[in-house]
Amino acid sequence: MDKRGKRHYSSSDSDSAEENRLKDLKERDEFATRLRKRDEEKIKKVAESSTKRSYEEAAKRLKLEAEDRDKILPKLRIQSRRKYLQKRKDDKVIELEDDIADDEYLFDESILTEKEKRDREHKKTILQLAKEHEKARELENVQRYHMPQDLGKGEKGEYIEVDENEKLPHSEQRKWEQEQIKSAFFKFGAKDAKAQDEYELLLDEQIDFIQALQLEGNKEKQEEEKISEYQKARLTIEETKKSLPVFPFRDSLIEAIKNYQILIVEGETGSGKTTQIPQYLNEAGFTKDGKKIGCTQPRRVAAMSVAARVAQEMNVKLGNEVGYSIRFEDCTSDRTVIKYMTDGTLHREFLSEPDLASYSVMIIDEAHERTLHTDILFGLVKDITRFRPDLKLLISSATLDAEKFSTFFDDAPIFRIPGRRFPVDIYYTKAPEADYIDACVVTVLQIHATQPLGDVLVFLTGQEEIETCVEMLQERTKRIGKKLKELVILPVYANLPSDMQAKIFEPTPEGARKVVLATNIAETSVTIDNIIYVIDPGFAKQNNFNSKTGMESLMVVPISKASANQRAGRAGRVAPGKCFRLYTAWAYKYELEDNTVPEIQRINLGNAVLTLKALGINDLIHFDFLDPPPHETLVLALEQLYALGALNHHGELTKAGRRMAEFPTDPMLAKMLLASEKYKCSEEVVTIAAMLSVNSSVFYRPKDKIIHADTARKNFFHRHGDHLTLMNVYNQWVDSDYSVQWCYENFIQYRSMKRARDVREQLVGLMERVEIEMVSSLAEDTNIRKAITAGYFYHIAKFSKGGHYKTVKHNQTVMIHPNSALFEELPRWVIYHELVFTSKEFMRQVTEIESKWLLEVAPHYYKPKELEDSSNKKMPKTVGKSTLSTY
Repeated sequence: MDKRGKRHYSSSDSDSAEENRLKDLKERDEFATRLRKRDEEKIKKVAESSTKRSYEEAAKRLKLEAEDRDKILPKLRIQSRRKYLQKRKDDKVIELEDDIADDEYLFDESILTEKEKRDREHKKTILQLAKEHEKARELENVQRYHMPQDLGKGEKGEYIEVDENEKLPHSEQRKWEQEQIKSAFFKFGAKDAKAQDEYELLLDEQIDFIQALQLEGNKEKQEEEKISEYQKARLTIEETKKSLPVFPFRDSLIEAIKNYQILIVEGETGSGKTTQIPQYLNEAGFTKDGKKIGCTQPRRVAAMSVAARVAQEMNVKLGNEVGYSIRFEDCTSDRTVIKYMTDGTLHREFLSEPDLASYSVMIIDEAHERTLHTDILFGLVKDITRFRPDLKLLISSATLDAEKFSTFFDDAPIFRIPGRRFPVDIYYTKAPEADYIDACVVTVLQIHATQPLGDVLVFLTGQEEIETCVEMLQERTKRIGKKLKELVILPVYANLPSDMQAKIFEPTPEGARKVVLATNIAETSVTIDNIIYVIDPGFAKQNNFNSKTGMESLMVVPISKASANQRAGRAGRVAPGKCFRLYTAWAYKYELEDNTVPEIQRINLGNAVLTLKALGINDLIHFDFLDPPPHETLVLALEQLYALGALNHHGELTKAGRRMAEFPTDPMLAKMLLASEKYKCSEEVVTIAAMLSVNSSVFYRPKDKIIHADTARKNFFHRHGDHLTLMNVYNQWVDSDYSVQWCYENFIQYRSMKRARDVREQLVGLMERVEIEMVSSLAEDTNIRKAITAGYFYHIAKFSKGGHYKTVKHNQTVMIHPNSALFEELPRWVIYHELVFTSKEFMRQVTEIESKWLLEVAPHYYKPKELEDSSNKKMPKTVGKSTLSTY
């Protein structure tokens, strides 16, 4: 009886668990449908024909415009009236002055009656009063010291800038210095500009380069075209197409595609693979029966620019026969036969069309880049070709990976397109460069001063380096003066808005030189016209993840030889070019790896696994990867996603997991954002998430003002830890109306704060997308800390008897970072954002928690036995300090 009762209980228990699982799966699918519907509504249909919907949109816009006009017109009337009265007053004053002058000139005072004399005096008095009134108005604008207002309890003091100049850092000091310097200078002689022209321009610094080798170009084409090194001949589109190395192989390429289902196309950068092959396929009849030719690109800028180029070559409007599709922008129509898209867009198309039925040919371009999305695509398209024999698959690559791709795609044949259009001279430095950013700036100015006209492309590792380089170039060109021709400086990186990225494609003004500062976004596909010179410092940013410690680090590392050749190839696309490598020939030969390690093997797979699960791929262990990720990294990712509630015990994606998949962040951060809904503090948690994305560069400590900087930092400290400290910083910056001066006064980096604001806006948009209401709970910090714990319960450390912190699961000895608000406090239980290895293993961004919360947010992960030392009191400060001194 007892046993049967137990059995009955356990079976009913499992029944309810199964019911919950099925209910969750149903909710997940309903949520995914709603999401897809909202996406379709949001996507900007650039090429959509005028239908009922577009008329509705126009009517809606007209209605909004009418409402705005009703709101704005009264204000505009008042402003207009004020301006009119001001102008009328000025006119009347001039009129009165003229009237008095005429009166005094024409009529002597002796012949005037008493009444006329009184009138004249009256007019003079009015004129004097009007002028004095104007002087008084001018005095109002003078800066004065005002007594601060008394604030009642609970009132907040407003931070006000005095004037526009004061927004700049150290403005008062600079103003005083300028006045002093001006009075100290003694100027003499004529300001004769002709005298200056006698002298040659001398640059302060120069780098010695030596030419080591030349990448050969297509000699026959050069003989025919006779393009000089100094000038780029203006070819018509038709001539340009015929001059590309791929043109002579057109017929044999089409023949090969007809004979084989999968073909690996290998060709040098600039051979015309991306732009020409889809056109050849279209002309050969592969787009009959309403089928399309698809071509994927790793980046959105590449998809947009290549589509625009092909539309121009085919003489059609972009969005009709040729279109592109990127996240939240669809520039295609029913007539589109050649479609360029990003890898991520094709992933989403798999959700709605698993067999890619509308495509006759799919081209995976820039396969050698081996991004995470591209690697996942390889497995997906390989699977499709097995049950769709009519689908042709082209894998297009620029480097020597072709053999590897061929083996992966069941020994597919390789079609090689030899030759580059123009030769590229490669120069190396004689000695290694200590500061490659400074070396880039010097080289740009050296090229600008000594080399014939032609644009320059500089490869840097990220946004910060690019912005620094832009500032240095602007400053140094100003210092050199007007002796040099104009230098147009254009940055390009992934976070830059599309319209600003598009500026790099605009033609260079006559007599000027364009310098494009880019990340490896410009390494492939994106062809910027008139690039003749390439500067390659030999570095790129790379993500590396250590599965044993759970540490992820974005590091600047040397590039591979394949990448170096790829970069050099950018110079030989439109004319003979030069590539200046800021490292030695020996370093290239012996220090650089042959190929870059694929992204899938060196990053945390949490987000990738979530994406694959969202695509419906459940058996990840046996998924067909070109280079399988390390087994322990994959297992760790699955284990972590299960613990976070993104997967159920069957390994299926839950509703929470489907919502987490929408955030382009670490799954733990996504879980923290979802938990903010339960604890009603989404406004605060999204601020913390945005600040965590720039956490290492919020505060700065100038060497000459370390004490001031540390004091300013301590003013933001929150007694419960660093996450809330970061929130304090952001909220106070918002209260100062995003002031630059406030940032300088508090030793905070304005650029980082601006980036945090951009990230916050994106995250708020994504939270609304996954149906999370934005609510605030600023007064209750316990809820905020609970939401953080719900996401980061993996990262828990406990103060042990030995005076050290130990991580709860791995028993690893760690320490609180000296910059933390809790460095001297030493609470019993803490949660940390990341581990950093410098001199010791430090926890960064630490917040105090209570151990009982772990049983509330992660009862499946922690047992009460592990948390039985639940004493939550802080250690006495003296104990903390004495133990610290022994480290």
